[in-house]
Amino acid sequence: MSKLLKTILFGTILVMAATTLVANPKQEKKNINYDEIAKVEIDRQSLSDAQQMCLDIVSSIDEQSIDTAAAAAVKPKYWTNGILTQINLSQVSLTNWAEGGTANVSLNGLIDAHANYDKNNMIFENRLKLSYGFIQSFDKDLSIPEQFKKSDDKIQLDSKWGYKMVDRLYFSALFNFRTQMTPTYEYVTGEGDVQVKNLKSKIMAPGYLSLGIGINYKPFNCLSINLSPLTGNFVFVTEQALREVYGNAPDQMVRTELGAQIKIDFAYSYKTFKIGSNLTLFSDYLNNPENIKVYWDVDASLALNRFFTLTLRTNLIYDDVIKITDPKTGIASPRVQFKEIVGLGFTYTFGQYVKAN
Repeated sequence: MSKLLKTILFGTILVMAATTLVANPKQEKKNINYDEIAKVEIDRQSLSDAQQMCLDIVSSIDEQSIDTAAAAAVKPKYWTNGILTQINLSQVSLTNWAEGGTANVSLNGLIDAHANYDKNNMIFENRLKLSYGFIQSFDKDLSIPEQFKKSDDKIQLDSKWGYKMVDRLYFSALFNFRTQMTPTYEYVTGEGDVQVKNLKSKIMAPGYLSLGIGINYKPFNCLSINLSPLTGNFVFVTEQALREVYGNAPDQMVRTELGAQIKIDFAYSYKTFKIGSNLTLFSDYLNNPENIKVYWDVDASLALNRFFTLTLRTNLIYDDVIKITDPKTGIASPRVQFKEIVGLGFTYTFGQYVKAN
């Protein structure tokens, strides 16, 4: 082989190697075998000073120190996680206000965390929501305990495990747990104008736990439909005085329900706008299966900038075993429960949560 041909061959190998590494960074990188390059016989006397310098540089490279195959092998990540925190604060102050009103301070806080696993045909999704809010009134006509009222109090944990059977269809298992953090009281005036404090709810009074087995269908990335024909619900009421209010017998701390459940989850985002809906429908095989229990949560948010967000959260519940007393008639019966929270406040996210631009 002529000296010129060897030089051209050597230069071609270097150019091809550099082109592969620089021009195609996203493609699979080929491992450069420096030993093969070193075996090429080259007459140094026929090379220019610049060519000899290049040859010295290449010859001094330690192949062990440049392992392109190892560098290209990036360990895949199967877990994604993130935390969203929100604090909404408002304050009203009135001085000599003819139209009336009450000075107050209100605060609502939310922690929304998720940890999801996705590998091959298996998924494992987890979400924890903690929310708490209160209104502190400064109405002097009210006693100090009455001036404080909760506006929100929730602990909710959702988990879903799935194994893909065919495209977009999974065998699934759902877990849900719900309760609250602190007691809720109602203040009424009894005989002799004595103020009486009545307990309305507290942690695990009530508490809800459910486990369902079925199939999960994802027709679109933003929509998930889960059908669980075998679902067990457990209703905990640790406070005996509250058991009948939430459908348990006076001596029944835990009530068991067995039925079918449909859960529809929708999540959509466009730029800085997000909306999420979680609708759960449950029919109890053991007790009036025609009466459908409804739990529907909607979260919507509009990010004004990186830190401030306008939010809307609603919760709708209908459960035929929960009896609510009408304050006008005094009749207790099943009723639609609805809560709405609108806020403008500080938002900060950690991990894989989309932030405002």
